Amino acid sequence: MVDIHSHLLPGIDDGPKDWETTAEMCHLAVEDGIRHIIATPHCNYRYAYDRQELKGALDRLRSLAGPRLQVGLGCDFHLSYENLQAALQDPSPYTIEDTNYMLIELSNFSVPPQTSDAFMRLMDRGISPILTHPERNPILQKDLGRVLQWVSMGIIVQVTGSALTGDWGEQAWRSARWLLKHEAVHVLASDAHGVQRRTPGLSAARQAAAEISGEDTARVLADDNPRAIVEGRPLPYFPKV
Repeated sequence: MVDIHSHLLPGIDDGPKDWETTAEMCHLAVEDGIRHIIATPHCNYRYAYDRQELKGALDRLRSLAGPRLQVGLGCDFHLSYENLQAALQDPSPYTIEDTNYMLIELSNFSVPPQTSDAFMRLMDRGISPILTHPERNPILQKDLGRVLQWVSMGIIVQVTGSALTGDWGEQAWRSARWLLKHEAVHVLASDAHGVQRRTPGLSAARQAAAEISGEDTARVLADDNPRAIVEGRPLPYFPKV
């Protein structure tokens, strides 16, 4: 399996605090069947993001992960006005590796009407936005039809694997299932932050997805689609909603 959203680098954001925890997270990922994982530190008002400075930490992470776990670098990109302008000027510091795919996180407090326009501007710039965990967003939970509208525009949707197993509460669980049943989920990812909770792993979520949508779809969400993303290829699975 391939995990495109995780917080592995220590001392960068609200992920692990030390390299020992990072090492344990890598071990958990491998044991769960993940073979490629992307470290995606936050880029928001609280945490500064500097791609050049992170490359040194990425080298150490690759050495720590060993041969069984391939590691790459991305960004948990908060969609603010300042970030949007920076990405439109030069998206390369924020994308997953050297691809055109970029994780986009929306605020839990406001999802303004111009969000659709922001997505279109990013797409016009050649970026393929991946909307992260809409099932956990309290605003979108009340209006999941907006997510379907964005999917019809070509926006990719990434659901947190543990939301499908109930770890984020009933509302997130119901929202994740609803999106999955409406064929509006394209990627499962861990959004891992540590080893006690929000741990790296996708096998339980893959099984939950299989029970809802079948084994073929579950495989695509946990492997085929995220693998295409890290390799910079078009998604093999993107049904019309």
